[in-house]
Amino acid sequence: MKNRPEYFLVFRRACKSLVVAAASGLLASCAGSLASDGARSLAVPAGFTIAQVSTHVPGARFLAFAPNGDLLVSETNAGAVVVIPHGSSGDARPSVFASGLSYPHGLAFYKGKLYVATWSGIIEYAYPSRQAVTLSSDMPQGGDHNRRALAVAGDGSLYVSSGSDCNVSAESDARFATVLRYAPGGGSGSIFASGLRNASGLAFDASGRLWAVVNQRDNIGPTQAVTDNLPPDELDLVSAGEKFGWPQCYPDPSAPRRLPNPEYARASCTGETPAALDFQAHSAPLGIAFYYGNQFPAAFKGDAFVAFHGSWNRSDPTGDKVVLVKFSGGRPTGYSDFVTGWLRDGSFDGRPVGVAVAPDGSLYISDDQRGAIYRVSYDAR
Repeated sequence: MKNRPEYFLVFRRACKSLVVAAASGLLASCAGSLASDGARSLAVPAGFTIAQVSTHVPGARFLAFAPNGDLLVSETNAGAVVVIPHGSSGDARPSVFASGLSYPHGLAFYKGKLYVATWSGIIEYAYPSRQAVTLSSDMPQGGDHNRRALAVAGDGSLYVSSGSDCNVSAESDARFATVLRYAPGGGSGSIFASGLRNASGLAFDASGRLWAVVNQRDNIGPTQAVTDNLPPDELDLVSAGEKFGWPQCYPDPSAPRRLPNPEYARASCTGETPAALDFQAHSAPLGIAFYYGNQFPAAFKGDAFVAFHGSWNRSDPTGDKVVLVKFSGGRPTGYSDFVTGWLRDGSFDGRPVGVAVAPDGSLYISDDQRGAIYRVSYDAR
């Protein structure tokens, strides 16, 4: 049996006892400080504070920190990448770094250069120069799942998600529902791993292993009760040549294996790579970032933060929060809430998307509904 998600209650009032970063990996059972600004509806664990950085980033998606501390944010629908300069204070207003792009989404820095994953390919900037170099322009285009995630390996290889162009069906191009790999410097990409319906977030851990959060299919069951809880979204450890089963298979919520989708009832899913960890169905995990900073308690090192964008077709909405995925021995063991409060009374009051660890060890979060950026910090006092 795989480890199942672990939940805890987040209270917005003071608690009598505080437990932060216990060896078991559980977070505090009470809320930390609440910001007095636009983050006032959000709750974080004891010892942590969440504050608003900016409310001027419409449709804010993914985040990346430049070596000089500048924060880059993709405004995907606007075709732009904006920058909040290091040291900005108050309700910061970003400046446009690049515009006129085709659905820029995934951002990453490597050896001082900024890489942007767009609808058609990868663009490189020798940041802070705005001079653009197109490294690739061969990516398949179609459907609603090609807001691409991007991660750069230690050798400079570029990994880009290529989401499916449908809910569940055979693809017209084998490069859909994959992670593509590009050599340092770009060129033509190759399929690194397949059967990933929508690998919406990518990140390397300290050991150089690639992880993906995956949005699974919708409308699997004959009733809404079934559809609400199947199939789980997932966290996957992605290695070269692996096949994760989509569209024929989906992750079994009760065991480390995959099961045939109803549309492919006779499919054999025995050889398909199982999920490393299941998330609640329809949570819509998007951004993922591993924590190796020095500001949070030591127990957080090696764990990952994942932003749940939230469900759109579940009778009882779920997600819409940032969770902490605990790791032990290099494997995920479960997850628990870290930032909550966007989902209230069955509706979304903001939707988290991207997560990034700042040079000072704080955690930044984007919210595409509010057009906001938040910072979570920790004070050991």
